[in-house]
Amino acid sequence: MTAFIQAFFHEPTNTISYLVGDPASRAAAVIDPVLDFDAASGVAGTASAEAVLAFAREHDWQIAMVLETHAHADHLSAAPFIQTATGAWIGIGAHILEVQALFGPVFALDDLKADGADFDRLFEDGDRFAIGTLEGEVLHVPGHTPADVAYRFGDAVFVGDTLFMPDYGTARTDFPGGDARTLHRSIRRLLSLPEATRLFLCHDYKAPGRDDYRWETTVGEQRRANIHVHDGVTEDDFVTLREQRDASLAVPRLLLPSVQVNIRAGRFPRAEANGATYLRIPVKWREDAVQGRPALDPLARQ
Repeated sequence: MTAFIQAFFHEPTNTISYLVGDPASRAAAVIDPVLDFDAASGVAGTASAEAVLAFAREHDWQIAMVLETHAHADHLSAAPFIQTATGAWIGIGAHILEVQALFGPVFALDDLKADGADFDRLFEDGDRFAIGTLEGEVLHVPGHTPADVAYRFGDAVFVGDTLFMPDYGTARTDFPGGDARTLHRSIRRLLSLPEATRLFLCHDYKAPGRDDYRWETTVGEQRRANIHVHDGVTEDDFVTLREQRDASLAVPRLLLPSVQVNIRAGRFPRAEANGATYLRIPVKWREDAVQGRPALDPLARQ
């Protein structure tokens, strides 16, 4: 049976979330839901996730699960909000344990156990599961992070951050645990699927010269036209291109809040004694500021 697919575009983070439904049972999954978060003020909101829930209620979809393609670095996940509202379970690739082990120490998350227990289900490559009568298959596609997975439902595959629209290319690989060569192999795995296979993307940034946002493409279109990995691009060529491009990219605006929340399945740290919740920002010193450290450190003046 063909899956029902409804996309929800979150322009502040250029993220696309999806509701994927089984028309026979009215069971549904939400893929990569977004929590609204303003880093400057620290204000979080649920309007975007509420829009998904409202659509589900209006069209009689029963949300049974939330599927994360990876621990995102550009937006905070609304998975716990969806779960509280619907009772859905939360799933992600089993290699999230590697990502937790990488980033837990970065943020000194003493209460984080790098065992994936914040998630309800950890998927291995090839795992199958059901949304009602609709069968889903998990494809492990690392490279952007060690834990990226794609979800396949018949002729539709939700590829997360592995691929963008053909005129924009592919995902960065310069995060801890990322690897350009590994990403190329993951992408070629996806592009070995039948050419008519539909690919649904997690982001679109509108390539120069394009006026509209797009998030659906096909294997055939990617093989013919993707500016980074079209047929004929060798693995070595891709690695050179990807690493050069990564070296020029800015840090994602929501990297620090996103990662420490998303490796906990979208959950924030426990509230402090004053009832407030805090996120951590590791501070690094620029080399040209080394001599100024004592003057800038208030403890040094005591």
